Amino acid sequence: MLYKNILRFWAQMGNKKKLAVSWVTFACCEDSTILFVELLNQHFFEWKEKIDFRYCPVLKERGNSFEGSDVTFVEGAIATKEDEAKLKEIREKSKRLVAIGSCACTGLPSAQRNTFDESTKREIMIVVERFGHLEKVHPIKEIVKVDYQVPGCPMDERIFLETLAKLFAEFGVE
Repeated sequence: MLYKNILRFWAQMGNKKKLAVSWVTFACCEDSTILFVELLNQHFFEWKEKIDFRYCPVLKERGNSFEGSDVTFVEGAIATKEDEAKLKEIREKSKRLVAIGSCACTGLPSAQRNTFDESTKREIMIVVERFGHLEKVHPIKEIVKVDYQVPGCPMDERIFLETLAKLFAEFGVE
């Protein structure tokens, strides 16, 4: 009897729903990614039972794919045509998309060049064109639908944890 109960417990643990998470960065300093890794250290035992990382190059070298992502956390602003195309692809493959940090939410500070005077814009145009940058740097909400935002530079830890708790509840992750 005890053996059957143990087997049932392990079967239930193996079938426990996890949140399929992706984490991607665009034009930014990646300070929120650093904070996220620190939060993983603090919440490791809790989150290892609740999160299945699909795409997260900062944590895993191989097997990264946005396919099946429940939620993708996007840090950084959109500065290139390639970034824009990748963001649109991510949005299509993710059920929810969360803007992480100031650059993703407002474009700044990455979008500072948007406010340059005309003379300065002409001066940097050769670099902008050479590296395939867009004329303007965009927060992600100007390109795709954003479901949640976590502002700050780095992201506001409290708001991130509240947003993650909402996502766990929304996707039935206990």
